[in-house]
Formats: sequence, structure tokens, C-alpha cells
Amino acid sequence: MLWIKALHTSSCRFICNSNIKVLTSTFKRSVMTDEVSKAQGASAGGDTIFGKILRKEIPAKVIYEDEKCMAFHDVNPQAPTHFLVIPRKPITGLSHAEDSDAELLGHLMIKAKQLAKEVGLGNGFRIVINDGKDGAQSVYHLHIHVLGGRQMHWPPG
Repeated sequence: MLWIKALHTSSCRFICNSNIKVLTSTFKRSVMTDEVSKAQGASAGGDTIFGKILRKEIPAKVIYEDEKCMAFHDVNPQAPTHFLVIPRKPITGLSHAEDSDAELLGHLMIKAKQLAKEVGLGNGFRIVINDGKDGAQSVYHLHIHVLGGRQMHWPPG
């Protein structure tokens, strides 16, 4: 009887864990599909939500700003800590950056690193730059995602 109870408990644990994994996987696909559909419908050019945030027309939880960039918390966080670093210069995407933007791009990366440390991501973090439709870019203003506060998984996409 004890053996049957143990077998039943471990079977239930396996079935329950399997169901949780299926539900989690389905939820992740749903979220990814939503982000992909946003990216598929996004268009380059014109004003963006980030331009409005830079001009303070839309509020954001700003964590840093200087004459070259701004950093603020993502409104749809994908990790316990998730913030964006954006240039004030309206570069539509990384593939549209010019050689003359090298100093600005370096500044964005250094600020991302410094801010990650300041917000407590001493154990590591992930940097993501989506570029273009196939890269799931949904806002056509270059932006760096900084994600951390949990173990990241591989492969990411």
C-alpha cells in the first residue's frame, strides 16, 4: 500500500509538473506571438512612444538621463528588473546607425552597464537589441533592453 501511495504521489507530481510546463509553454508562445504581431505591424519612421517619453509627453519611471540618452523601466517587464536605454537621437534601429554614431552607441552600452550595477544586477544581466521586423522590433527608435534579477535561459529566441 505504501508503494502504491508513493507511485501515485510521484505520478501525480509528474503529471502536474507536465501540465504546468505545457501551460507555461503555451503562455510564453502567446506572449511571444503578441510581441511578434506588434513587430509585424510596426512601421519605421515618424514619431514613436519613445520620442514622446523623451519630450515628457508620456510619463515614464526614469532612472537616468543625460544629454545623450535616457533610461527608464519597461512598462511590460519580462524579468524582475527590466529597463530600457534609448538615445535622444532618433535612430530607427541598430541597422540604421551610421559610423558617426559609434561614440553614442558606446555611451548607451556603458550607461546600460553602469545602471545595471546601480539597480542591483551584480550577478549578471542580459542586453537585448531587437532590430527590424524579423528581430521583433516593435518601436522604431533604437533601444537597449537590460534584463536581470533572475537566471536567464538559453537559447533566448
